[in-house]
Amino acid sequence: MTDLKTAMLAKDEKSLRSLRAIKAAILLAKTSEGKSGELKEEDEVKLLQKLIKSRKDSLEIFTAQKRPDLAIKEEEEIAIIEKFLPAQMSADELKSIVQKIITETGATSPADMGKVMGVATKQLAGKTDGKSISTMVKELLSK
Repeated sequence: MTDLKTAMLAKDEKSLRSLRAIKAAILLAKTSEGKSGELKEEDEVKLLQKLIKSRKDSLEIFTAQKRPDLAIKEEEEIAIIEKFLPAQMSADELKSIVQKIITETGATSPADMGKVMGVATKQLAGKTDGKSISTMVKELLSK
């Protein structure tokens, strides 16, 4: 809320747009599905990751359709929303953790991907996105 007020006072349109989207999503999540009105931290992280994912999908579409005006808005919103997420893992950190999970689960081939993904998504929740995990698991299991 403090950031929202600051953006309003500064007339920072891109921050204001992004922060209002975050606030709306949180309010919707709090009031939907009979929740008690409180969100756990991990639910908030998932919500922010979902917002970023939808913007990245839109960004790809706008770039493919040669709409740089709309693509820029999506990039700005992604940058602002990412400020509220915990620090994301580097590719090297992700690779070492996924390799450890593969060893622990005894996975040996791409057919074992589901087994590895189940453990990896739970263990790495909030630290990186599912697409990165999936790509790394595929890469390591195909070797």
